[in-house]
Amino acid sequence: MDKLKMHSLNKIKDNASKIGELFPNTLTEVIKGHNEDGTPIVEKVIDFVLLQQELSDFIVEGPEERYQFTWPDKKNSILLANAPITKTLRPCREESLSFDYTENLYIEGDNLEALKLLQETYLGKVKMIYIDPPYNTGNDFIYEDDFRIDHDFYLANSGQFDEEGNRLVQNLESNGRFHTDWINMFYPRIKLAKNLLTDDGIIFISIDDNELENAQKVCNELFGKSNHIATLAVQLNPRGRHLDKFVARTHESILIYGKNIQLSSTMGGVPKEGRMIEEYNKVDSFGKYRILGLRNRNQSFNPVTRPNLYYALYVNPKNGQVSLTKDETFTDEVWPDAPDGTKTCWTWAKQKVLKENNLLIAEKSGEEWRIYRKDYLSDPNGNVAKTLIKSLWTDKEITNDYGRKVIKDLFGTSIMDFPKAVELIKKLIITGTDENSIVMDFFSGSATTAHAVMELNAEDDGNRKFIMVQLAEETDVKSAAFKARYKTISQIGKERIRLAGKKILEDNFEVVGKLDIGFRVLKVDSTNMQDVYYHPTEYTQDLISELENNIKIDRTPEDLLFQVMLDLGVLLSSKIEEMTIGGKKVFTVAEGYLIACFENEVTSEVITEIAKRNPYYAVFRDSSIANDSVATNFDQIFETYSPTTVRKVL
Repeated sequence: MDKLKMHSLNKIKDNASKIGELFPNTLTEVIKGHNEDGTPIVEKVIDFVLLQQELSDFIVEGPEERYQFTWPDKKNSILLANAPITKTLRPCREESLSFDYTENLYIEGDNLEALKLLQETYLGKVKMIYIDPPYNTGNDFIYEDDFRIDHDFYLANSGQFDEEGNRLVQNLESNGRFHTDWINMFYPRIKLAKNLLTDDGIIFISIDDNELENAQKVCNELFGKSNHIATLAVQLNPRGRHLDKFVARTHESILIYGKNIQLSSTMGGVPKEGRMIEEYNKVDSFGKYRILGLRNRNQSFNPVTRPNLYYALYVNPKNGQVSLTKDETFTDEVWPDAPDGTKTCWTWAKQKVLKENNLLIAEKSGEEWRIYRKDYLSDPNGNVAKTLIKSLWTDKEITNDYGRKVIKDLFGTSIMDFPKAVELIKKLIITGTDENSIVMDFFSGSATTAHAVMELNAEDDGNRKFIMVQLAEETDVKSAAFKARYKTISQIGKERIRLAGKKILEDNFEVVGKLDIGFRVLKVDSTNMQDVYYHPTEYTQDLISELENNIKIDRTPEDLLFQVMLDLGVLLSSKIEEMTIGGKKVFTVAEGYLIACFENEVTSEVITEIAKRNPYYAVFRDSSIANDSVATNFDQIFETYSPTTVRKVL
């Protein structure tokens, strides 16, 4: 039994634990002395320098002599993740598919900036993230996030580091910062991605040996080592890579981390198939089942260690039914003892026996009764029983050959060298989501993840939504993609979603009209506001007349609407409707949750009609109000018709 602590709650440890949950990377280990046998007494404490860095917008200096995972520019990397940017997402209807009806998003731009822009709107809303980042082979490209610039320059320029906007550089093995540059790219993106996950969210990261160790260290720091679920070995190239030295590698790894693996909904199993189904060789009115012994064969579970699981059951010898109570019907007593007399115990407590007695059955083995429980292949809704995924995946459908074949079938040519197989991503989605989850991939490449989401939805009638993020990375002029007139990877991704969606509907006519195969394209761009809007110290008398309009002249009302949605945390996939009120265009978002009007000369009549619709948010441009009289009456109108509406102006 547990001993009483005999002291009050240790608030220091309690507070440290809470901080550790918010910022796992600030937990470190210190030696607090030694035991009698000389072994160190290790205690987890808060690294206050790192905590201060998490809460600061400048570089914090401090001692470095402690056990920790560190690298050059680590503090800059934390700062980069935390620092704000003045960017926005602009809708692009012409590149979208079913813009007004889809709940899927395709974001084109730097994924670090995209992740920052999504922090408010999708905080804690994404159930699963899958990424296949650059592997740092010495030949691929990584995002260049310049850590040498000064902090004020960074904020003023919103992370735009050169005049051409180049963000990708080739990371050669001759580079003295070969691993450092990769970690500096990886760390802030994972840090921001974690914030988007639901409490039971999960992330899958495909990686090879080049940066597996560093990727795991980064994730251990950001998620906490205790939230490392597993590292899968996935055979993607059964023939082996012929250019490898000494050993031809056939597999890559997939790191799996949960945000909080104490939540059972973090990860599920996969439906049983093949030989596992053959075990279900019995049938009754409820379907196929197998029988499993109720006795726990592990002898460490016994009357001493589990006294509540050691008790007698009683069998009706006429039909094999089981009861907790002995009477004239249930006469034969059975204890959970091994054939040699060793005392073990049952796997069920008495309460479960009472609740699910219909699943128990006894069968005679010689002169002894053995108690079994029925394990059905399918539940009452027809869902096939699931099993835990294994750490080694060798299915032929998940290899790169299958990934290339799907691309070739869709595009008519192999325009991507190493696309992941749809079946691989589907298997991950099955384990990491439910039917209504949001799935994100911010290194989306050819959009295999989007393809997998749509295909799985067609198979199980799901309503999962995807968010793809991809930089408009240029294709090599010598590549098959370039020759097929795809100048950027994002063009390939968008086209793949269109082609895949069309094929899925052709192959599954029953989901036509129900399956969401569309996507809303949004592009990372500079803010819609005039530059001096964010830097009022730059105002001069000569500028005053030019700044009556604080919006950039090339921005549309829909551009403004999406920036408002970002700022207010309204899902970017929300339904948007346009209406005319008093001759002015008005947007209503998410069934009237947000109503916005960015027209000029907005009258009291327009404001009154909007207020009568009782939106949660009402947004206008600062220069929209028709005159001083309307401005004076603005708040009074809302106080009269919708006092709880939150009113905002741009």
